[in-house]
Amino acid sequence: MAHVLITGSTGMIGKGVLLECIDDPSIESITLINRSPSKVTDKKIKEVILRDFLELATVKSQLGTPDACFHCMGVSAVGMSEAEYSKLTLDVTKTLADICYDMNPRMTFNYVSGTGTDSEEKSRQMWARVKGRTENYVLAKGFAKAYMFRPGFIIPEKGIESRTNLYNTIYKIMRPFFGFFRKMNSVTTTTRIGVVMIKTITEAPDLQYLENPAINALAKN
Repeated sequence: MAHVLITGSTGMIGKGVLLECIDDPSIESITLINRSPSKVTDKKIKEVILRDFLELATVKSQLGTPDACFHCMGVSAVGMSEAEYSKLTLDVTKTLADICYDMNPRMTFNYVSGTGTDSEEKSRQMWARVKGRTENYVLAKGFAKAYMFRPGFIIPEKGIESRTNLYNTIYKIMRPFFGFFRKMNSVTTTTRIGVVMIKTITEAPDLQYLENPAINALAKN
């Protein structure tokens, strides 16, 4: 029975992961860290509201000893400078990873990055460089297991909606084709991401970087 820590459960991916954790009997307890309430209630859930994730040390005593951290929180780089985006992506993840490692270095740490992330940190795309630095920091931290989830196109399931209005509009237009898209190896779902996140607690996938085809394959096993 596992205790998991989830960030970003008010977002599309994070909520998908949360719903799978609620339904999975192997997950005993769930601690959420959010900037605003998730509005999801369940006997497994304890929610910690923290406006500034760089102040995570102030709530460390409320986090227990997680067996896994599913770091699903993210922000769009649109309109941001590299310094601003780095603060909300790299610096926040560093703070979280450092505290998680201090609580339990044997845990599984999963970070939701994105397809196109540059591990060499040299991309012309600012977000890809920053996410590459972020992934590299987590992988070098020394966790027993760490996986970088790099989803591309994701179908939201179980009533989940994106917090981005543009994406929701696109999803509404494309909804009649979801059945077809689900059969494509290049497309994954919020459910599959959640299932694979949970599997990494007890299993050890060969790949550290999990893009849609790998996520889909692991979800089937």
